[in-house]
Amino acid sequence: MMADKIKSSYKFSKSFYDDAITQGKWWSKLYFKLLWGGVDDNEIARRVLSWIPDDFKGRLLDVPVGTAVFTTEKYRKMKQADITCLDYSQDMLEQAEYRFRGTGISNIQTMQGDVGALPFEEGTFDIVLCMNGLHVFPNKGKAYAEILRTLKPGGELLACFYIAGEQRGADWLAKTVMTRMGWFTPPFDTANDVRQRLEPYYDILDFHVEGAMLYFRARKR
Repeated sequence: MMADKIKSSYKFSKSFYDDAITQGKWWSKLYFKLLWGGVDDNEIARRVLSWIPDDFKGRLLDVPVGTAVFTTEKYRKMKQADITCLDYSQDMLEQAEYRFRGTGISNIQTMQGDVGALPFEEGTFDIVLCMNGLHVFPNKGKAYAEILRTLKPGGELLACFYIAGEQRGADWLAKTVMTRMGWFTPPFDTANDVRQRLEPYYDILDFHVEGAMLYFRARKR
């Protein structure tokens, strides 16, 4: 089953996941340069997180939280926010919880769960943050629908993820290695596909493509 494959893939990769996405090693720098158009995940994460004010007082859902390698320092500053962090992988979630404990963050609830069946009422969140997730979710239609359902009117979806059709090397990697390992799940959206998903329901405030990565900010009508 795809669900089991995703769980096992992230269990296998937990020891090197952070180095891979933060370009913390020489091999990960080379990997991003050759196959992702030289895009810097750290900079994209910084830009996405900059859309959330440090004094944010509302409810935020982070899905998938992953290991929280990009978000822990930001959440440490957001002392007035009500933050829920959800991930399908228990292994990733445990690493995120370890990071949160290490920095003394106490306003975060963590839980294992499926973005395609979120256990929250309609209009629960002011912000949904989805970093490096939408290329992984097996049913992207359900993921978008559940995010939309749980956002309040006027709430914002902030996201960054791989998109198809921008970098030949990245497309090859996604379709072969990443899909076979269970780290990515096809079909993959293009930038135009994402716009078509968003435009009926959101006002698109920011929309940027760098290399094979898309990051955007959209407000629910």
